[in-house]
Amino acid sequence: MNAPPASSARAHPWRALLGLVIVLLGLALAIGGAMLVAAGGSWYYLPAGIALTVSGVLLMRGRMAGAWWYWAVLVATALWSAWESGLDYWRWVPRLGLFVLLGILVALVQPRLADGPSRGRSWALAAVLGVVFLAAFALAFAPYGVTGPSGPLPQARAAAGASSLTPQADADWVAYGRGYDALRYSPLAQIDRGNVRTLERAWTYRTGDLPEHRWGAETTPLKVGDALYLCSARNILIALDARTGRERWRYDPKVPDANIPYTAACRGVSYYALPAAPAQPAATAATAGNASNAAVTTAPPAPGSAQTAGTPAGANADCRARIIEGTLDGRLVAVDAASGRPCAGFGRGGQVDITVGMGEVSPAMVSITSAPTIVRGVVVTGHQVLDGQRRWAPSGVIQGYDAVTGELRWAWDMKHPDWSGRPPQGQAWARGTPNMWTTASGDEALGLVYLPMGNSAVDYWSTLRSPEENRYATSLVALDVTTGKPRWHFQTVHMDVWDYDLGAQASLVDFPTRDGVMPALVLPSKQGDMYVLDRRTGAPLVAVEERPAPAGGVEPAQRAKTQPHSTYHTLRKRDLTERDMWGITPIDQLVCRIQFRRAHYQGFYTPPVAHPAHSVEYPGYNGGTDWGGIAVDPRRGIIIANYNDMPNYVQLVPRALADKLGWAPRDQVRGEPGGAEGAGDPQAQTPYAVDVNAGWRLDFTGLLCKQPPYGGIRAIELATGRTLWDRPFGEARNNGPFGISSGLPIEIGTPNNGGAALTAGGLVFIAAATDNLIRAIDIDTGETLWRDVLPAGGQATPMVYAIAGREYLVIMAGGHHFMETPEGDYVIAYALPENAHAVAGGAPKR
Repeated sequence: MNAPPASSARAHPWRALLGLVIVLLGLALAIGGAMLVAAGGSWYYLPAGIALTVSGVLLMRGRMAGAWWYWAVLVATALWSAWESGLDYWRWVPRLGLFVLLGILVALVQPRLADGPSRGRSWALAAVLGVVFLAAFALAFAPYGVTGPSGPLPQARAAAGASSLTPQADADWVAYGRGYDALRYSPLAQIDRGNVRTLERAWTYRTGDLPEHRWGAETTPLKVGDALYLCSARNILIALDARTGRERWRYDPKVPDANIPYTAACRGVSYYALPAAPAQPAATAATAGNASNAAVTTAPPAPGSAQTAGTPAGANADCRARIIEGTLDGRLVAVDAASGRPCAGFGRGGQVDITVGMGEVSPAMVSITSAPTIVRGVVVTGHQVLDGQRRWAPSGVIQGYDAVTGELRWAWDMKHPDWSGRPPQGQAWARGTPNMWTTASGDEALGLVYLPMGNSAVDYWSTLRSPEENRYATSLVALDVTTGKPRWHFQTVHMDVWDYDLGAQASLVDFPTRDGVMPALVLPSKQGDMYVLDRRTGAPLVAVEERPAPAGGVEPAQRAKTQPHSTYHTLRKRDLTERDMWGITPIDQLVCRIQFRRAHYQGFYTPPVAHPAHSVEYPGYNGGTDWGGIAVDPRRGIIIANYNDMPNYVQLVPRALADKLGWAPRDQVRGEPGGAEGAGDPQAQTPYAVDVNAGWRLDFTGLLCKQPPYGGIRAIELATGRTLWDRPFGEARNNGPFGISSGLPIEIGTPNNGGAALTAGGLVFIAAATDNLIRAIDIDTGETLWRDVLPAGGQATPMVYAIAGREYLVIMAGGHHFMETPEGDYVIAYALPENAHAVAGGAPKR
C-alpha cells in the first residue's frame, strides 16, 4: 500500500505527537549538550540533540526525511555507545534504551509519512526493534561484574585461630561479633551447602517497637544457654526462648523519642557473667592494676543460677548473669539475664549516666547505638555524637565501667591524658573530640580494647582541630583496659574532611607471616582499604604506603600531602570518569554528566569546595565498609566483605547563606528535622555548613548518578589478600525511578548496611541489601544457594546458634528509613525441617 499524501499525513495526531516528543527530547539534549561541552565534556549530545530536533520537526510535517534523520541518530548513537562503553551492559542502558523504544514508534508511523515505506516493511522494522528492545531488557537479568572464583581455594586448617580469645560453647553467640574477636563465624555445620535449600521459618517474634520516624533496629541478638537477648529500636531489652521465640521478659528503659538521632538504632547488647568461684574473681577496682590477676571470661553459667561463694561486692544474687546495653539517651543499663529486673548493685538502680562530666548535652546529641565491649570485667563504651551540628559538640570521651558495680574505672579524654576519672570540679571533658560510635573489639589475653575512632565534630572543616584530635581521629586506638591509656594507634586518614571515620570492628586473626603466625587484626575502612596490623603493637604486617593526595579545597594549608594506602587489599574501585555517569534515559544521564564535569574532582581524597561549586567524594561516607564490618572463616582462611560503591556529591555552604536558609543544629529545629546525615548540616561555629547528596541522587528521578553496581560482596584469601570471587550484591526489586519499586529481580548491586555471618557448613548468611532478601551464599563460589523474602528491610547482621540439637539462623527485619526499606519489628528464625536436622555442632564440613 502506498503512503497517503503529505497533506493527510500532516493531519495525523499520533505522528504529530511523536514528532513533538522527539523535538522536546532533541532540544533537551542539544541545550544540555552545549552545557556539557562548555564544561569540557562529551561532544556527542549537542549534535545528537540538533539532529533529533530536525527529525521531530520533519515528522510533525509528515516528511519521511524525519524518519531518516532519526535512523541516522540511532545508528550514530549505537556506534558512539560501542566506542565509549565497550561491552559494559549498564552503560548501554541510558545511551540506547529510549532511542530503540522511540524507534519502534517511528517505524510504526512511517506508512503515514509522505513517500514513506509500506506498512508491511515498517511493521517488520518495528518488530525487529521490538525484539532488540526485549532482548536487551532480558539481558538485564544476566549477571554482570562477577569475578571468580579464581585460583586454588585456601586449605582448611584444624586450628580455630583467634576465635579462641572468646571461649564459648559452639552453640552460642555471646557477643555482637559472636566473640569480641569479631569474626562472626560459627563452628556449627548442621546447615550446610547440601541441605540449606530446605531452610524454613521456625518462628517469628515481633518486638512491638516501631518508631514513626527514623526507624531502623539494626539488632544482632545474643544467644547464651537457652535464651536469646536483643534490643528493639528504642532500647527495649527482650529475652526470648531460643527454641520457640516465645518472650520470657522485657525491660523498657523509657527512651524519649526526642533522643532518637538520625536513626532509632540499637545494634546489640552485651552479656556478662560473674565468675562462679573465689579462685576466679572479677577484676575490681582493687585488682584492676594487676592484669595478670584478671580472669579470662569462659563459658558462663546458666542465667539466673544460684549465687555462689565469692560474689564481688555490689553484685546482687539475681544478677550473676546480666545483660548490659547502651541507650539512645546516653545510659548504660544492666538487667538480670534470667528475669529482666534491673541490677540494683549496678550504678544507681541498674543504670549509669555516661553524659556526666560532658557539660551541656542536648537531646539526641549523645547516643549509644552499638553494643559495649567487655574485657577483663570492664565495660568499655563510646557513643555517637550527632554529626554536623556544631564544632563544640559534646565530647567523644571513651569510658570504662566496672561490669559488676557500674563504677567508672577510667575515662580517656585525648585532650586531657592526665585525667583518669571524671573531670576536676568545675571542668568538663574536652568538647568536639573524635568519638567512637561503632563497636570495639577486644583481646582478653592482652588486655586491650580496639577502638575504631570517628572524626572531630563537624566532619568537613578541620582548621579548628587540635594536635591531639589530628593524631587520633579516624584511627584505630588500642587502649589498655586496665588503665584506659592508649597502648598504640594506627591512623587510616590524615586530616579527615570526608567523614571517613572507622565504622567497622577490627577482626582479630592469627596471620601467617615469614616469621611465623602473628596475633593480628584486619581493619576494614570506609575508603575500602583493609589493613593488617600486629594487634600487640599496631605495626603493619603488610605494607602501608603513603601516596600523594590531592591538594586545594577551602582549607589548602590543612590538606595532608599524602594519605596511607594498604597494599594488602582494597574494595575501592578505580576513580570515576564522565563515562561512569548513569540514568534510565539519555536526559538524566546527561544531567549527571554535567554535574560531574562542573564538580571539583581530582580522584580519591578530593577536598570539599564551597558554594556554588560541588566536589565529588568517592567512595562516599557509607563505604567501602561501614558498621556491618567483615566476617572471617578462620578454618578456611577466607574473609567475606560486603561493601558499598557509591560517590557523594558535596558542597560547603558559607555561614551567611546557611543562616539565611535557616540551617540550624537539630536541637534548635522545631518538629521533625528529617534528612540524611550531612544533608543540610549546619556545622555551627565554623565558616561553612555542608550539604551532602549521599549516593549522589538526582532530585527529579531519585536515581543514583553513578552506573551500577552500587554494592557488592567479595571473598578474600586471608593469608594473601587475593580476591577469590566478587559479585554485585542486591536486586533492584525495591528500587526504581521516582521512588517506585520496580519489582524486578535484577542483580544490579544495591546499597547495603549490615554484615555477614559465616558457618563451618561453608555458608555465608547475609541480608543487608535494599531488596529485603536474606541469602545463604556458598563461601567457595559466591553462588546464592537459598533466599527468603523478609517482611521488612534486613539492615542488620544475622547470627547462628543451636539448641536441643537444632541449628537456627536469626535475623532482625526492622527496615531502615535512610536505606528506604520497609519498616518492621520482626525477629525471624530459620531452621531445617524438624525431621530433617542432624545433631548440631558436628564435624565442620569443608
